[in-house]
Amino acid sequence: MALAESIEYDKIEVVGTYKNIQIRQSVIVKKDGVEIARSYNRSSLNAGTLDASDNLVDTDISAEPAEVQAICTAVWTDTVKAAWKTKLIADKSA
Repeated sequence: MALAESIEYDKIEVVGTYKNIQIRQSVIVKKDGVEIARSYNRSSLNAGTLDASDNLVDTDISAEPAEVQAICTAVWTDTVKAAWKTKLIADKSA
C-alpha cells in the first residue's frame, strides 16, 4: 500500500479591473495510484500594497509557481499598477 500526495494548480483566474489573480490549488492523495481524496486551497494576489509614503510596493510573487508568476507579470502592467495605486489611496481617504 503506497500513499502519495501531489499538488496541482488547477485553476488560475484573472479577475476585475485591477487584474487580481485567484488561484486554486488541489491537494490530491492517491493510494496505489488511485485517487482517494482531494482537497482545495484558494488564494488571491493583487499588484501590491502601499508603503507609508503611498508608494506602491509590488507583491512578492517569487514563491508562486512559474505559471502564476508569468500571468502576474503579463497582466500587472504599469497602467494596471497605477490604477491599483490610485484605488488604494482613494480607499484610505474614504
